[in-house]
Amino acid sequence: MLSICATPIGNLEDITLRVLEELRDADVVLCEDTRHTRVLLKRHGIRARLLSYHEHNEAQRVAELVPRLVAGERIALVSDSGLPGISDPGARLIAAALDAGVRVSVLPGASAVETALVASGLVGERYQFVGFLPRGDAQLAELWGELATWPFAAVAFESPQRLPKTLASLARALPDRPAAVCRELTKRYEDVVRGSASELAERFAAPPKGEIVLVLGAAEVVPDDDAALAAVAELVEAGVPRRRAADVVSGLTGVARNRLYGGSLSRKRL
Repeated sequence: MLSICATPIGNLEDITLRVLEELRDADVVLCEDTRHTRVLLKRHGIRARLLSYHEHNEAQRVAELVPRLVAGERIALVSDSGLPGISDPGARLIAAALDAGVRVSVLPGASAVETALVASGLVGERYQFVGFLPRGDAQLAELWGELATWPFAAVAFESPQRLPKTLASLARALPDRPAAVCRELTKRYEDVVRGSASELAERFAAPPKGEIVLVLGAAEVVPDDDAALAAVAELVEAGVPRRRAADVVSGLTGVARNRLYGGSLSRKRL
């Protein structure tokens, strides 16, 4: 069995009882940095056999480990923080294990993405996770363009060294966009700074210390009633019930459902 174990994103107490039990029982624990994981295990009194598993040896390890999993070994996979497979090594091993008919169990836990999102105060019904931000100026500008009309929050990881450059780029593209810089989440010096992109760029003109999660608030999009009504009409013509069509389009555009339903009826009479 392959167990995917979430580990703390900062505070070593933020680990589940299930994960601790699995780390104790595993034949081997795969980890990005054995020194980092050893600190966590020592804190909770666990002795385990550790084996490195990171982006530079992932292909080799998968070839080695899948036969061992098929043979019945119990292997736990952790990353330095959070859930393996999310912006961390692990996806390749998980896919190979599943293809080989091996049982894969995911043990959830702390999440930097969701912790930052809630702490930012910018959470809504939906959000987009964009992973680590691109380094190039053109790629950053392209991403800001994609998010310019995104009507929900977006969450990204960034290094403290690149943060000033990233925020300066964001401020040029979307100066008034609400955002939050979440630093050292769950640790002793946790800090969440909220403001417009311009304000944050000014605040972080120099690189801060610690791990960074950047949250971008939703764009203020003015609903286009005519386009929304046309979309409802197309769905109705395709056989979708009018009330259901109004619900779907309202969720996508922000136009009130009752306005779309009544407006579509009025158009029908014309």
